[in-house]
Amino acid sequence: MRTAPTILHLDMDAFYASVEQASKPSLRGKAVVVGGLGPRGVVATASYEARVFGVHSAMPMAQARRLAPHAAYLVPRFQLYRSVSEQVMGLLRALSPLVEPLSLDEAFVDLEAGGTAWDAESARLTGTRLRADIRTVTGLTGSVGLAASKMLAKIASEDAKPDGLVLIEPGTERALLAPMPVRTLPGVGPATGDHLRRAGITTVGEIAEAGEDELVRLLGKAHGHALYAMALAHDERPVVAEREAKSVSVEDTYDVDIHDRTRVGLEVRRLAERCVGRLRGAGLSGRTIVLKVRRYDFSTLTRSETLRGPTDDVAVVAEAAARLLDAVDTTGGVRLLGVGVTGLADFTQEDLFAQAAEARAAAEERAVAEERAAAGERGGPGERGAAEEQAVTGAPPDTAVAEAGRTASAEPDLPPPERRWPSGHDVRHSVHGHGWVQGSGLGRVTVRFETPYSARPGRVRTFRTDDPELEPAEPLPLVERRPEDAGPVRPAGAAG
Repeated sequence: MRTAPTILHLDMDAFYASVEQASKPSLRGKAVVVGGLGPRGVVATASYEARVFGVHSAMPMAQARRLAPHAAYLVPRFQLYRSVSEQVMGLLRALSPLVEPLSLDEAFVDLEAGGTAWDAESARLTGTRLRADIRTVTGLTGSVGLAASKMLAKIASEDAKPDGLVLIEPGTERALLAPMPVRTLPGVGPATGDHLRRAGITTVGEIAEAGEDELVRLLGKAHGHALYAMALAHDERPVVAEREAKSVSVEDTYDVDIHDRTRVGLEVRRLAERCVGRLRGAGLSGRTIVLKVRRYDFSTLTRSETLRGPTDDVAVVAEAAARLLDAVDTTGGVRLLGVGVTGLADFTQEDLFAQAAEARAAAEERAVAEERAAAGERGGPGERGAAEEQAVTGAPPDTAVAEAGRTASAEPDLPPPERRWPSGHDVRHSVHGHGWVQGSGLGRVTVRFETPYSARPGRVRTFRTDDPELEPAEPLPLVERRPEDAGPVRPAGAAG
């Protein structure tokens, strides 16, 4: 059993909201709420200024607006959050090969495996330098917990919030845990907590006093043994560097129930395309297609179909999802749809035949080249090109061009789709430069022009939503990098 406090748990402070505050000078020190802004949206993250009013993660957005009506409400920018997360995880991987990410803003690190800490003093020094490096690279703050186990390190980081560091000294673990509520321990959710409370057990110390046999009687063998060990501060779970993905899925909740069957089918197709995009982005494929439907009465149905082999073909996934949808009654309306793929692999069924297909394609190319060479001996290049064009289009070249022109001109002039301007997202104006959307509606969009590097809050201007000089923009880095800063950041555990 490890005794030195060399397991580090990092938890970035109010991550999404802090990223938004760092990128928008006018929101620093203000209440910021990030999440879905529709009637059924929920809070993803609230800044500490918003938490004062009782706003917290997973709260319905409508309730958050009642509690903090003057807060800034923003649509998430996951591309930016992932980019900042990669910077933070890079700093962690400089400390140790054993980094276990739990989410974009949270991870465990085994400092002993990286040789960056071996006792309390070296662990505290590493944690302090890590927090400083995170602030230098991202401009954000993170809270660090250090302990001899993952469970205790996570408890320590929670105590450290916001923007702090807590190290649990060896030998003090049981005294620290004893007065804490039972829900502090991993695996104790609302149901288990209520079960223990009915048995008169409300603190971790009372779990230890109850004894292992009583816990096994109350909770079953596996859960009882594990909970008793954790109450004694025993947690042997290792830091795992790579977590194998079990599924890839996407889902959408709709502000208004969808009743039209055609619209439901189109949404399923769109979700299948997004799901396959994620699948390919991770270099994976899967055999089992899963459809999730939450109906108007909150009943949730899940249907699945297993294919003969793994695939990352959007047409295959979409067709399977459509077949699954055929077996679901959506008459009363649909409030949520999801498409997922499980049974993941790092190859597709098509890969098994790729080599043979490539060989066939090469042979066909050689045959075409030989045929063209023979034709070249019989006629000039102009004649050969005209013959090939006629073979493809079924008409002489001039006729083909005329037909294409008539087809193009026959297309009706459709109005361009109305551009959407999500609150909080980046824009660029040809005159005023970079800014972000404060709000939009009734054909107007309001923009505040500022960047993460602005010395003061920027000016606000309003435009038509179809203003040709206003365009969506990519997020800017939170910290401006000068040419002299191009070198790598010193690892947090390195000597100063």
